[in-house]
Amino acid sequence: MQWNLTGDRPIYLQLCEQITLRLVSGAWPPGGRLPSVRELAVDAGVNPNTMQRALAQLESDGLVVTNRTAGRTVTEDEGVLAHVRHELANEKMEEYLEGMATLGYTAAEAIALLQGKETQHG
Repeated sequence: MQWNLTGDRPIYLQLCEQITLRLVSGAWPPGGRLPSVRELAVDAGVNPNTMQRALAQLESDGLVVTNRTAGRTVTEDEGVLAHVRHELANEKMEEYLEGMATLGYTAAEAIALLQGKETQHG
């Protein structure tokens, strides 16, 4: 698993974001068991306490469930996963439209480009 951590923001937030992407993309399926805190921390190259903090946040957000006997699992509530996935998609669309606006494209022109329809900008 590839982790992309930078020094510009708190590491636990970056871990939350990257684990969330894995959860909503299905890399870890609903109800699936997550690796242990220690395994994830070693894989990401972070302190186990930092990984624990990220997982605690994801549990607070309803994406991860802790079972005493089974460890942590991905929520089985596919509605929660779909909601978060939709929110992330909206953020990506906003980023795209804002980026295209800086290039001088209208929202309609940017959408047309996504649809593969060439528009004359001018």
